[in-house]
Amino acid sequence: QLQIVESGGGLVQPGGSLRLSCGASASTGLTLNYYDIGWFRQVPGKEREGVSCISGSGRMTQYADSVKGRFTISRDNVEMMAYLQMDSLEVEDTAVYYCAARNRYKPNIQGLCVIHEYDAWGQGIQVTVSS
Repeated sequence: QLQIVESGGGLVQPGGSLRLSCGASASTGLTLNYYDIGWFRQVPGKEREGVSCISGSGRMTQYADSVKGRFTISRDNVEMMAYLQMDSLEVEDTAVYYCAARNRYKPNIQGLCVIHEYDAWGQGIQVTVSS
């Protein structure tokens, strides 16, 4: 099982930037390249939504339309880390952000950023964009 911890959230003004980090440790001994990584977010009263996802190799990425051109996902498999660089932040980006992972070799995968396919989750971290 993969253990995940997010960091880097906080309060930022509109137009500002934040970098979220996702640290992973695997009790199975598998390295991080076995796992696709996703960033998801949730606001009170709404369903959790996909923000951005990256394949285990890092060669494929996917972004929600609302963050394209502003957010960048990346990963460092050697360091067992993933990142979400968030630029030009908007008030609407305010949410609890979650890092999640799934084994890239699990059967019946439907897409890179299908939320119910991710089964290892961090505790979430608050991002607040406000003036």
